[in-house]
Amino acid sequence: MNSIQIVGVGALNIDNIYKVASILDDGEAVVEAVEVFPGGSAANTVYGLGKLGISASFGGAVGDDAEGTMLLRDFEGVGVDTSRIKVKPKARTGSVICLSNGRGKRSLYVLPGANNLLTIKDVDLSYINGVEILHLSSFASDKQFKMSLELVDKLDDSVRLSFAPGALYAVKGFQALAPLLRRTHILFINRDEIRQLTGEDVIQGAAKCLQAGCRGVVVTMGKGAKIKNTTASGYIRDAKNEYIIKPSDTGAGTDTTGAGDAFAAGFLYGMINNRDLEECGWLGDITARFSISKTGAREGLPALKELSRRYRQLYQKGL
Repeated sequence: MNSIQIVGVGALNIDNIYKVASILDDGEAVVEAVEVFPGGSAANTVYGLGKLGISASFGGAVGDDAEGTMLLRDFEGVGVDTSRIKVKPKARTGSVICLSNGRGKRSLYVLPGANNLLTIKDVDLSYINGVEILHLSSFASDKQFKMSLELVDKLDDSVRLSFAPGALYAVKGFQALAPLLRRTHILFINRDEIRQLTGEDVIQGAAKCLQAGCRGVVVTMGKGAKIKNTTASGYIRDAKNEYIIKPSDTGAGTDTTGAGDAFAAGFLYGMINNRDLEECGWLGDITARFSISKTGAREGLPALKELSRRYRQLYQKGL
C-alpha cells in the first residue's frame, strides 16, 4: 500500500467555454465570452480531492504543448501527483468545446488529442493496485475503452472502483459496460445518462445497476428534479439503503460545467473519511454548489476549510 489514497484515470482536456444566450439546433448567434480552463471528468474530481487535502494521483496523457503544461501545473498546485501522466511527443493535448448558456444547458464537443495515444503500458498497474480507490472516467476512443476494461480486469480486490461513465460510455449501452459495472464500488451518473444506459427512470435504473454488480449508485439530478415528490440534487442507493439528497442551495449558479465531477469529489471525500452514504451525498451536493458559483469546472471548488464551514452551517456537524 502506498501513501496515495486515490488515483484517477481518464481523459485530460482543456475546456474552451463559449458563453452564449442559447444553445441552437440550427441558426446563428453571438458568442458573449470565451474562457479557457483545465478539464476532464476524473481529472476534475481528483483535482477537487487534492484541494480538500486528499492524497491523490492521476494517470493519463497530455501533449508536449503549453496546454499539457497547464494541466500538469494545475494538478501540482493542489498537491496531486502527476508522475503517472505521460507526455506524448508531437501530440496536442485533448480539448473540449463547450457551449454554455449559464442556465444549466450546454453542449460539449471533444477533440481527444493525446488521450487517444494512452495505452495499458502507460498505466502503472502495480502503483494503482496499492491505493484505496481508482476513480475512472471515459475516453472518446474505443481503444481506450478496451484499455479501461483491461485495467479494471487486473485490479486487485482491495481496490475500490469509482466509475463515472459520462455520456460517451453511457451511449455504449448496458451490455458493453457490464464488465465495468460488475466491479464498480460506486457509480456516478446523471439522470440523463442513467436513462440512456439502462432504458429506465432514475429509481429503476439505479436498481438495474445494482443488479449488475454495482455496490452503490449515485445519480446527480442537475438543478434538481422531483423524486418521490421531493426536489432532489442527488439520488443514492445501495443494496439496503436509499437516500434523496435535497439541494443545499437553490441559487441558479454561474456555470454547471463539471458540477457532477464536483459532486463526486465531495462524495469521495466523505467515503475516504468513512462517512455514511447520506453524509457523502450532503458533501457532494455542497461541493457541487461551490463549483457552479464560478465559470469552469474547477474555479469554484472549495478548500477543506470552506467545505467544513458550510457543512457545519447546514448540518451542525464537523468534518
